[in-house]
Amino acid sequence: MEEICPKCGLPKNLCVCQEIAKEEMKIRVRVDRRRFGKVVTMISGFSEDIDKKELLKKMKRHFACGGTIQGDMIILQGDHRANIKEFLVKEGFKEESIDV
Repeated sequence: MEEICPKCGLPKNLCVCQEIAKEEMKIRVRVDRRRFGKVVTMISGFSEDIDKKELLKKMKRHFACGGTIQGDMIILQGDHRANIKEFLVKEGFKEESIDV
């Protein structure tokens, strides 16, 4: 028996909660300089409906870098501002809602 999403009431494989959440978010991308001059890309503004762990896994594979999740923020090692918007649009986020 399939699990049912508590939010939309559909089976997990037909759940549309993430798709709806992607359209409503305002994502902010910024770069910060950390210890020893290392640069990191910080992506914030994700709602709780988004599976940040799976998104981080895809980002790390796509950009060939390390990364982590801190609170509601995804942090990638290196400066990825040039390509992050294109990647997020491919993942289903609205282009107008991404502020780089």
